[in-house]
Amino acid sequence: MLNFALKRLGQSLIVVLVLSIVLFVGVWMIGNPVDVLISSEASPAERLAAIRSLGLDKPLWQQYLIFLGNAMQGDWGTSFVYHEPVTDILLQRLPASIELAMVAFVIAMAISIPAGLYAGLKPNSLGAKSIMGFSLIGVSIPTFWQGMLLIIAFGLTIPLVPVGDRGDVATRFGITSSLWTLDGWWHVILPAISLALLKMSLLIRVTRAATMELTRVDFVKYAYAKGVPTRKVVWRHIFRNALIPLITVVGIELGNLLAYGVITETVFSWPGLGKLLINSIRVLDRPMIVAQLTYTALLFIFINFMVDILYMVIDPRVRSAMGRRAV
Repeated sequence: MLNFALKRLGQSLIVVLVLSIVLFVGVWMIGNPVDVLISSEASPAERLAAIRSLGLDKPLWQQYLIFLGNAMQGDWGTSFVYHEPVTDILLQRLPASIELAMVAFVIAMAISIPAGLYAGLKPNSLGAKSIMGFSLIGVSIPTFWQGMLLIIAFGLTIPLVPVGDRGDVATRFGITSSLWTLDGWWHVILPAISLALLKMSLLIRVTRAATMELTRVDFVKYAYAKGVPTRKVVWRHIFRNALIPLITVVGIELGNLLAYGVITETVFSWPGLGKLLINSIRVLDRPMIVAQLTYTALLFIFINFMVDILYMVIDPRVRSAMGRRAV
């Protein structure tokens, strides 16, 4: 397993390097931030001074090498707009995105996996058909429309929960979070439900498909024939094997929740990384855009790495295959 982990780590570093080049060039091609950040009434001398202060007077390859050297030391540059280190700004916004993603993830997992398991075990029941109908609706409605409907229903028509902002925050065990306060929970619950709906729909369908496939395999039929209690068959034989395809989807969706809550954060004015990315793109804040996109790439690479490790832990066939390769 150690050799496998080191090999994947080396591959991940190469991927990160290639992605950083692609992202840096891609952001450079979007447009010139000078046109947005500097007043059109500025004199040529003022414009040139601003370009030099931002480091945009150097060739693109030199800008990238400077960025790469600083990034390897943990310095992602200074924001063109906020005039603060990018790392500090990201760390200020990251807790809000993590809170929203984690609450949405827990909601999605707690509802979708039991619902998908039930729908797969009893596919012809009324409950299973209702669950699949719900999942179809969740997949069909765009995320921004779901968010607006929830705001209209539970924020305006029936004002049960507040809409917008993060709520009160508190510090416990050295961690500052809005989840330590009741007001924070009232603020996060609606955007978390909106963010979780699409993930729930997908996870329900994946769990149902895996469950239905496993109910037809020989070892499950044999377990039923031996008189093994249904509960044991479901949890030891069906659910455990259904986790193998489910882990991949869950890993990807967790990454999506952490990195791509842009629409939900914008609709609900949630002060996280997604809303920050939209604002940075509007003003062509290159260091902020590159840092956020690189963070997203690193996040998905890390999640894929952990998924591969979990495969080896859960599925003995993967372990044996890796053992044969090592020999």
